[in-house]
Amino acid sequence: MQSDLEIREEVRAALAGGQPVVALESTIIAHGMPYPQNVETARRVEAIVREGGAVPATIAILGGKLKVGLSDSELDQFGENGQAIRKVSTRDLPYVVARREHGATTVASTMRIAAMAGIATFATGGIGGVHRGAERSFDISADMTEFAESNVAVVTAGAKAILDLALTLETLETLGVPVIGFGTDELPAFYSRHSGHAVPLRCDSADQVAAVMRAKWRMGLKGGVVVANPIPAEAEIPAQEISPVIEVAVRKAAQQNIQGKNITPFLLAEIASVTEGRSLAANIALVENNARLAAAIASAFAKDRP
Repeated sequence: MQSDLEIREEVRAALAGGQPVVALESTIIAHGMPYPQNVETARRVEAIVREGGAVPATIAILGGKLKVGLSDSELDQFGENGQAIRKVSTRDLPYVVARREHGATTVASTMRIAAMAGIATFATGGIGGVHRGAERSFDISADMTEFAESNVAVVTAGAKAILDLALTLETLETLGVPVIGFGTDELPAFYSRHSGHAVPLRCDSADQVAAVMRAKWRMGLKGGVVVANPIPAEAEIPAQEISPVIEVAVRKAAQQNIQGKNITPFLLAEIASVTEGRSLAANIALVENNARLAAAIASAFAKDRP
């Protein structure tokens, strides 16, 4: 495993010294936003993590190497060539490594690589989950099963609003994954602060989240933690406004038979077009907000780490 990992020296030194580190994914750069906003956002998110006292570790695959921490030139490469870079979930890792290809890591594969490197905190935008109509398509994101495998706390603005949120919560419960509302009793819905679905657990500080992480893994309870962090109020698109837009985009995807890993980028692009960029602005705001919280949680977790 170690021969496949390539940890940037700054990240390696921080991990060796017990300093806080925050993992960041690369799919959001390659496939989640257009260029140049993707690179600008990636750099700003890394800066926010540093301002919070932690070291950022953007994760990607370059030439078959599992990269933990990217240079400025590597970030540029992902931003400019994003659509041509393979989107890589956990199942795809051995194939991409064996063929020495480039890959943009999803939430699931970023969690797995972060766990390999010893990183316990990860900031993303929204996690995948159970897609609408999954009773027919069986379309359930690998993020769900990865939460049962990798000991990583993921700070997210809830599950993506294009999903079946009720079934996503049920699946996480079945897998034994704690879902913690950060300062909220309701699951955030990515663009919106409210979904109408209650979260089972609540924490109101980074120290409280870190205590849950320690307790879970100290007891040998394998798997991750979902930290559901609502989008800032000033950046929110209320559910009653965004829901009809999502419904139309979902129907359009079904009509065009768009499935699997292609559906999320398609839906996000459709929603961005209809909202005239408001959804992209909201996406950027929530990612930055999650990075800020992740840095605080990583710092709190590192305080009492052996």
